Amino acid sequence: MSRPLRIATVSVLAVMAVASSFAPEPTAAANVDDPPGYDDTPFLPGGQWRVHDSQRPAPRIVTPGDQGAAPGDAVVLFDGTDLTAWQGHQGDAGWEIVGGAAQVNGTGDISTREQFGDMQLHLEWASPSTVSSESQGRGNSGVFLMGRYEIQVLDSFENRTYSDGQAAAMYGQYPPAVNASRGPGVWQTYDILFRAPRFDGETLLSPAVVTVIHNGVMVHHAREFLGKTAHKKVAAYEPHESTGPIKLQDHGNPVRYRNIWVRRLDLD
Repeated sequence: MSRPLRIATVSVLAVMAVASSFAPEPTAAANVDDPPGYDDTPFLPGGQWRVHDSQRPAPRIVTPGDQGAAPGDAVVLFDGTDLTAWQGHQGDAGWEIVGGAAQVNGTGDISTREQFGDMQLHLEWASPSTVSSESQGRGNSGVFLMGRYEIQVLDSFENRTYSDGQAAAMYGQYPPAVNASRGPGVWQTYDILFRAPRFDGETLLSPAVVTVIHNGVMVHHAREFLGKTAHKKVAAYEPHESTGPIKLQDHGNPVRYRNIWVRRLDLD
C-alpha cells in the first residue's frame, strides 16, 4: 500500500512543477492616475457621487499620534514646556508649569490666543492628590469651548455633587451618561468633538453640539447645548462670532493640565 502512495505524491509534485512553468507573469501595478472604481453605478442621495465612484476624492492623509500624542494636522496648545499659546486677563498666561503640566495657581482663567469653531480637542487633566473638600470644592475647573460652552472638570471619584455639575457634565445642562472618573491625582483624558452654533444675524440657525469621551468612555453623543454656560440659571444663546478661544478655568483648586491639542474641523 505504501508504494502507490509514494508514486501519487511524486506525480502531484510533477504536475505542480509543470503548471508553475506556465504561470502568467505578475501584472503591473494599477496606474495611480486611473483609480479603481466605477462610472456606471447609481448615484448616492444628493446626486454628486456614484456608489464606488472612481472619481470621488480620496481622504487626505493625516499621520496619527501615538498614545494620545497630537496627530499631524493638530495645533499643539501645550506640550509641557511653555504656555505661549495661552493668555490671561492681563496678558501672558500666569499659570505655573510643574513637572510638564500647567497648574492652576489663582491667577485667573487662561484662554488660547487662537480662535476655533468646529474642532476636535484632546486634553489631559488631574485633580489634586490630596482631598481637602467635597462636592464643588474638589478639583474644580472647566474647559470652555469658544469661551462659552463648558465641559466641567471636577474630582468626581466617590464625591457626590449635583449631577449637572460633576466631571464631564455639560455644566448646568446635562450630566454625563456615566461617571467614568479616576481617583484624585490620577491623570484623566477628555476627547471632545464640537460643532459650533450657527447664526444668521440675531437668529440661531443651529445650536452647539458636542460629543465627549471621558477616559475612553463616551459620556455625551451629539448632544446640543441649551446655550452659553450659566450658573444657577437656564442657559441661553447670544449671537457671537463663528470662532472663539478655548478657555481653562481657574476655580481656585490646583488642577493640572497636559498634552493639549486641537484639530480644526469643518462639520458642514
